[in-house]
Amino acid sequence: MYSAGFPAGRERAGGEEQDVKLTRLIDTIARPFRRTAGEEGAPSPTIHSLPSPSINGNAAEPAAPAAREQAARGASPGARRPSRLASANGRSGAGAAAAPRQQAASPGPAGQSDAQAGGAPSRRKRRRRGRGTGAAQAAPGEARQSRPPALAPISEAFRALGVDATGLEAIAALGFTEPTPIQREAMPRLFAGSDVVGLAQTGTGKTLAFGLPLARTIDPEAREVQAIVLVPTRELAKQVREVMDHLALFYGLTAWALTGGSRVQTDIDRLSQGVHVVVGTPGRVIDHIKRGTLSLAKVRFVVLDEADQMLDIGFARDIDYILRHAPKERQTALFSATMPESIGRLVWRYMRNAERVAVDPEQRTAEGVEQYYCEVAERDKLRALQYLYEMRGLGRTLIFCNTKIGVDRLTAALNAAGVPAQAIHGDLRQSQRDRVMADFRAGRLEFLVATNVAARGLDIPDIEDVVNYDVPQNPEEYIHRIGRTARAGRRGCSYTFVSEWDVPAWDAIVREVGEGVVQYLPVPARWDIEEPVAAGSGEAAGGS
Repeated sequence: MYSAGFPAGRERAGGEEQDVKLTRLIDTIARPFRRTAGEEGAPSPTIHSLPSPSINGNAAEPAAPAAREQAARGASPGARRPSRLASANGRSGAGAAAAPRQQAASPGPAGQSDAQAGGAPSRRKRRRRGRGTGAAQAAPGEARQSRPPALAPISEAFRALGVDATGLEAIAALGFTEPTPIQREAMPRLFAGSDVVGLAQTGTGKTLAFGLPLARTIDPEAREVQAIVLVPTRELAKQVREVMDHLALFYGLTAWALTGGSRVQTDIDRLSQGVHVVVGTPGRVIDHIKRGTLSLAKVRFVVLDEADQMLDIGFARDIDYILRHAPKERQTALFSATMPESIGRLVWRYMRNAERVAVDPEQRTAEGVEQYYCEVAERDKLRALQYLYEMRGLGRTLIFCNTKIGVDRLTAALNAAGVPAQAIHGDLRQSQRDRVMADFRAGRLEFLVATNVAARGLDIPDIEDVVNYDVPQNPEEYIHRIGRTARAGRRGCSYTFVSEWDVPAWDAIVREVGEGVVQYLPVPARWDIEEPVAAGSGEAAGGS
């Protein structure tokens, strides 16, 4: 019997015959995996033991994933990016040069980031593609069986908000150590049983703010729907359900999402087995109510998330229908980024003495985002995007257009230029949306082009840049858009293209966010952008 791992040159009883047989056996097994023809058939004179994994689970070999990725791209870390967007304008992109990004370290556990070098135009080095470094959620069914051995330290601040021991354990498993402002304001009131109207943008932690109080109200022994969360989009429903699935592992609950694009029969089968929490879009929820497969008779907690967006896209009557089918004696929480008059009517009609909480305005303006605007003629927006791509080194970028037609046209132009980009808007099937989001999260796409409505439910923690190809229609929408970057203490940049037709809307946005917050970024004229592209191609740059 041999020990695991053979030291080189070890002599064993039994003579050389066993060594020869063992060497031939290993050579036979290894032959299909040899990478070069020179290794084929060459017997290995020495058997080396494999390096052991380090104590923290990281193997000794993978020392530089970024270097391997750079090698796969065939460029050095400081190589200048060739122009590709130029080809969409009829120019060759082979000779274009891009200024290298300046490096900014990824934030540490406390969400801190090293200061960037240089002045205002400085940019960060491209991060490794893939998922961000945010706290990973446990997959359903895993956390109960194998909870993390080393949880994040439980902050006394969460305990002071009224979170029970089970909730503290769930929070620690998520990796949170301090509550966000909306959690500080909303949680105590919801734990006390009050109706709450919360004014907060996406990405402020409001899902956990209502999720923990909701979980506390559920009776796990009663296999019936006791809480419902209404959201405007399928993507947001999926994300809320993921948070509820995590809490369910600790509270012994079950949650299910009802959204368009999923099989109705699958939903019916799952509801018949007993579900405590339903997360859904209004249309699909009403469909099941009318089918008789969903009863709200025992609902004791209702959440309207992104309420302003649901009203904007025409769900007012649907919300009214659903709330009329829920018991009057219930607790209701409403969260919205804005507070239009239509929200006020909803609150007055369906909520009881609701307490209003809000994140401070200065905290709503996407802290950590470097905000820039560029004065660009409508016909030159694609060239301006080319300039940002080459000279500012755009990373994983979310681009906003105001219409679905605009999204499709820009996506087609980017793909024609050889830039990996995909569109996401309401006309896509659920399977298409899921595939696009999977490609973007995996780093197979550089640009994701979206409308406001489609992007409301997106949660991608490592978006580096946001480009407003079209100026948002109001300040609240602007805050929502740029809030897609600089998540969880990271840094990010936003760029807004302002044409001559956009000046009134842009002035209103600047007044809301502050005159000195958004910096002017000059974009060279058309011929100045074309000049480096034409270099080496034999074409004359500029005009005559």
